[in-house]
Amino acid sequence: MYLPDPELEKRAILNRYRGLLRVWRPIDPEQKKEVRKAFNLAVDAHKDMRRRSGEPYIYHPLEVAKIVAGEIGLGKTSIICALLHDVVEDTDYTLSDIESLFGKKVARIIDGLTKIKDILDKSTTSIQAENFKKMLLTLSDDVRVILIKLADRLHNMRTLDAMPPHKQLKIASETTYLYAPLAHRFGLYSIRTELEDLSLKFTEPEIYQSISEKLRLSEKERKRIASKFIYPIKKALSKKGFDFEIIIRNKSIFSIWSKMKAKGVPFEEVYDIMATRIIINTSPEKEKEDCWRVYSIITDNYRPNIDRLRDWISIPKANGYEALHTTVMSNDGQWVEVQIRTRRMDEVAEKGYAAHWRYKNGVASNTESNLNNWLKRIRDMLQSNDSDALDFIDDFRGFLFTDEIYVFTPKGELRNLPKHSSVLDFAYAIHSEIGNTCIGAKVNHKLTPLNQKLKSGDQVEILTSKKQIPKEEWFQYAVTARARTKLKQGIKEEKKKYAEKGVELLQDYFEQINVEPSESNIKLLQQKYNYAGLLELHYDIAIGLLGFKEIKDCFVSEEKSSWLAKMIKRPFSRSKPASNKTLTESVIEQLSTSKEKGVKNGNVQKISYDIANCCLPLPGDEIVGFIEKNEGISLHRTTCQVAINQMSKYGSQIIKTTWNDKESIGFLTGIEIDGIDSPGFIKDIIHIITEELKINIKSFHLETESGLTNGTIMLYAYSMNNLNNLMKTVGKLPNVKKVSRIANPGT
Repeated sequence: MYLPDPELEKRAILNRYRGLLRVWRPIDPEQKKEVRKAFNLAVDAHKDMRRRSGEPYIYHPLEVAKIVAGEIGLGKTSIICALLHDVVEDTDYTLSDIESLFGKKVARIIDGLTKIKDILDKSTTSIQAENFKKMLLTLSDDVRVILIKLADRLHNMRTLDAMPPHKQLKIASETTYLYAPLAHRFGLYSIRTELEDLSLKFTEPEIYQSISEKLRLSEKERKRIASKFIYPIKKALSKKGFDFEIIIRNKSIFSIWSKMKAKGVPFEEVYDIMATRIIINTSPEKEKEDCWRVYSIITDNYRPNIDRLRDWISIPKANGYEALHTTVMSNDGQWVEVQIRTRRMDEVAEKGYAAHWRYKNGVASNTESNLNNWLKRIRDMLQSNDSDALDFIDDFRGFLFTDEIYVFTPKGELRNLPKHSSVLDFAYAIHSEIGNTCIGAKVNHKLTPLNQKLKSGDQVEILTSKKQIPKEEWFQYAVTARARTKLKQGIKEEKKKYAEKGVELLQDYFEQINVEPSESNIKLLQQKYNYAGLLELHYDIAIGLLGFKEIKDCFVSEEKSSWLAKMIKRPFSRSKPASNKTLTESVIEQLSTSKEKGVKNGNVQKISYDIANCCLPLPGDEIVGFIEKNEGISLHRTTCQVAINQMSKYGSQIIKTTWNDKESIGFLTGIEIDGIDSPGFIKDIIHIITEELKINIKSFHLETESGLTNGTIMLYAYSMNNLNNLMKTVGKLPNVKKVSRIANPGT
């Protein structure tokens, strides 16, 4: 428990401020004076505030400023904004006060960092999405808003232990869903890695602790292997006169866990847990040449895996990352990943966007072009997007994925697109009008349709027609956020052309059935036929999808009595539906799920729940409850992608739940079995499941090819212990090679 001591806290605040100055290292006395002024204001503004841990609140902005200066590498303006980022939101100071003291630029950035208040009574369904949208809109003016927000989120994640469980899940899910990918897209590798690891710590604590412990126990052996591996490389590099540094790093816990899931292997079978990074000091004009010379030295000593060579020096990643990656076989029979970078490349890799701009007058023209193009595409989307906040967030996430392909125009210009992009994505990447009128393409001189998937090295010539218009079915082909956003706009513009005709026809139909064309009657029509907006309603009327008969059926039918028909002729009014009950956070924190199909605690009534089909959690899994509209609860595993999506958008509707100690009913789950086909293979498996362990099977699907067998079994287990025991027992059968749980059986 934290016990306040005013004198100790005062010294601690000053020590933290001096720590900020040490990582920033200001040269200009005037800049230092401005930062000191911001520090004094922040201390005064937050003097009576404390964090949930009990510590003075000023610790938080000081630590955020330190991350901004030391781990991201930003300067005076960003440090001032970091120190003041919560002042307007949490105190009586206004943006006008900030502007008068520090100027318009600082005020503008702080406005982007300030959450929206008093919005829950409006039409929005997600305060989280609205706040994120507001922050991103400021990106069109100053990218530092995002970088400071990432620093803010990193410190919040580092101190998340002090928060209640349901808040931990909400914040960790937001971080996995948006902030970690955003950090990656800005090239902030270290920050992204830490955000992912900390998120896993709170969503899957047992897995996080298990991998951490295995890394600790195997550290000595890894160091021995690393020392033996790098010895001949160090000797050869020194002989060739290189000025270099070799760093051995482990993969992040999140990365290891992701690989374990993707490959279906245990920790012990993840072969590239350790990575070797070689950093050389060389002149800008010799960077590329010297990196390839180092590659040659490595492959002189160890045999490379040709399929694992990655040249991100010739074509940097879209986030500015440059390096040569290769994987080689060590003398101990283990694959080792080797990363080759210059000192400049290493700083850009670690500090991303900020480090890039420090070098922008040097040789990093490709990096500058990639970053500028990406930021331009985001700004185009931000400035033209008029969708609601949730759709906006989904669109924006499309900009965060960086697995890319490289495609050429007919004139040989290079364009980078996300992996799995189609001809349609390429068309919209060139220009929205080309996308809207695209009818196909010539890919490597062959005629291809709009949905043709592209691959690296393709040369694409888009074919257009003035008669072509964007269509709803194109959403099935569009992968990129830009294509989907421009497609939405194109379809909307086409619908607007018909809207006036639809309005006139609707008024005419109302007159024919003698119904008042009031706002309430139009809303009734929308509700009857499930139209979200007037534009779609008027469009369908204009093109004949919704005609006189359907409109008449909505208001007048043979079953309606004459008095009801008269009522309809008058302006129609509906009483406002009662809002759903909501459970307060203080109650939510105490809830725990009950196996008698409900949740109960104290005077809280029983609440029905359902097991989510997307992930099928079992007793023993870390779970989260999501409050549905009917006040029932949907239970998900905390690592379920659907749950992460929901928690990142609807944080107020989640509750951290736990299983009862005694479980008496079976829960649907699935396992996958790989083995060698042999007589009795199926019989032995079924005997263990049904006879020895008394578990019921729902379905059993088996495929055999070339003597190898793959089976998927859906069954009813009582708990994770029950399932683990089953997998362990089945795994001991002679011809069974691997047994694993199906992670997302419903997807």
